[in-house]
Amino acid sequence: MAKRSAGLLIYRRGDGDLRVLLVHPGGPFWAKKDDGAWSIPKGLVDENEDELTAAQRETEEELGVKVDGPFARLGDYRQPGGKIVMAWSVEARIDIDVAAIKSNTFTMEWPPRSGSLKEFPEVDRAGWFTLPEAEVKILKGQRPMLSDFARQQDAE
Repeated sequence: MAKRSAGLLIYRRGDGDLRVLLVHPGGPFWAKKDDGAWSIPKGLVDENEDELTAAQRETEEELGVKVDGPFARLGDYRQPGGKIVMAWSVEARIDIDVAAIKSNTFTMEWPPRSGSLKEFPEVDRAGWFTLPEAEVKILKGQRPMLSDFARQQDAE
């Protein structure tokens, strides 16, 4: 069975356009990558965990901010590596200051084969992007979320 992740496509309205919040993964692998490297806040769904609950938990872990609904289901998105990402859209009801995010951390051996463990933030930065900007920044496997989100907004 494919691994399952769940996440939130957080958006805000203002200045005549929609902006979505994307996060940049921390750690040395992603340090020099930008376009095509960003993601919605998301993470693995624990066994027997409700997917929306997992999306909210992961978002809070990656941003340091609790995001409340209402939530609108976007869909399930198979990633190039086979993982399924389940996503919901939600309008930010609070001001999320992307310069002040507080992400959880992970530990890995760095440099490789050094025997030295180093701690990195799971997310090293976040940003608000227009849909055209987000299309460039987001991981290829998550781009369909933006199209589905735009259709969802047009239907409202």
